[in-house]
Amino acid sequence: MGKFIITKRTNGQYQFNLEAANGKVILTSEGYTTKAGCSKGIESVKANAPTDARYDRKIAKNGSHYFNLKATNGEIIGTSQMYTTADARDKGIESVKENAPSAEVVDETI
Repeated sequence: MGKFIITKRTNGQYQFNLEAANGKVILTSEGYTTKAGCSKGIESVKANAPTDARYDRKIAKNGSHYFNLKATNGEIIGTSQMYTTADARDKGIESVKENAPSAEVVDETI
């Protein structure tokens, strides 16, 4: 079972990482000025993760593959790690679909 980990960046903003059951980070959020905003971002990931159309599959300038998960309004709510192949990226998407909806939330800022 995956989990969302809420942390605080050095600039004081909150962020979350979605970790798969094996502990690998599969999605990272933007920075949020409030913890409440960060929590809403997590809820948006949980709601949007099962829908394949919400994933924007990309290729970085260096040839690495990654994806963005977008909310219904088109805003990016999470970005993946970099993958060496499109197949590995697509497996990352499947992992988010599988892990996000029921992932527990761990707040490491307390």
